[in-house]
Amino acid sequence: MDRTSIFNVEALRQELILLTLNEIIESLERKGYKAENQLVGYLLTGDVTYISNYEGARDKMRSLKREEILLALINSYEGK
Repeated sequence: MDRTSIFNVEALRQELILLTLNEIIESLERKGYKAENQLVGYLLTGDVTYISNYEGARDKMRSLKREEILLALINSYEGK
């Protein structure tokens, strides 16, 4: 049963980005913030201080590139 597995690295990366964003959103909401406003502020300015340090949310956001986030969100919206 030697079978070669093929992985779509781009799809896996997009899934990781979306999962990480969900973790960040949940942390921001638990802290009492409107996550949408915080994310929009960060995505527009690149200023990571829009994201709370609570539960490591800011560090998680720093691990992602803004361009990758936007692309993942657009692809998700388009069902890709």
